[in-house]
Amino acid sequence: MQAFVDKTAQVGESTKIGLGSVIAEKVKIGKNCQIGNHVVIHAETEIGDNVRVDDHSVIGKLPLRAKQSKTTLEKKLSPAKIGENCLIGTSAIIYAGATLGNAVLVADLATVREDVTIGDFTIVGRGVAVENQSKIGSYCKLETNAYITAYSELEDRVFISPGVVTSNDNFVGRTKERVKFYKGVTVKKGGRIGANTTVLPGKVIAEDTLVAAGSVVTKDTPARKVVMGTPAKVIRDVPKEQLLENQ
Repeated sequence: MQAFVDKTAQVGESTKIGLGSVIAEKVKIGKNCQIGNHVVIHAETEIGDNVRVDDHSVIGKLPLRAKQSKTTLEKKLSPAKIGENCLIGTSAIIYAGATLGNAVLVADLATVREDVTIGDFTIVGRGVAVENQSKIGSYCKLETNAYITAYSELEDRVFISPGVVTSNDNFVGRTKERVKFYKGVTVKKGGRIGANTTVLPGKVIAEDTLVAAGSVVTKDTPARKVVMGTPAKVIRDVPKEQLLENQ
């Protein structure tokens, strides 16, 4: 089964495309890329040089919008853009309107929704979901099965442990009023969140805060403090040797 490459697509020198892949109209793929088997790259997607896209991944997918959805907008999306030296794992899905910087890794089964930006050298781990309208900084690490809710912002060098859940709806799907108050979470530069933590809507994890595993964050955290518990409370300072400035 040969790949299908639309006649309007541009494929760079030494790029290889696997069996059964579909490269749609006006796609641009850079030099020295490796496109796996049964990959689908939707119209007008732009991919930089030296990018690897593994089997069964989809890039430039259009979102599905349920009639009752309040966060998926009906609008024309810009093409997906993948920077140079990125790695896209097996069965990863990157939506139209998403922009990845250089040397980003999106691991197997991860999802990056529309209108998401991801900075250089960030790792999006296996099964991670980054929902729409979110901004992820550079040198971040989002580990396995973390969930980043819509309208969130993670600044540079943020660490999100496995199983972290963030939320943006204090009304939990009830009343029309909730639409006015949707707000994702913010994690400031160098913030770290431990495994299986839950962060409630609109909360701010301050610069260099460490949230201990299993916590529930119900209010904004102070900078450079360790917080723990349900609800999370300050227990001590972050050790000086762990501060971002000392790394």
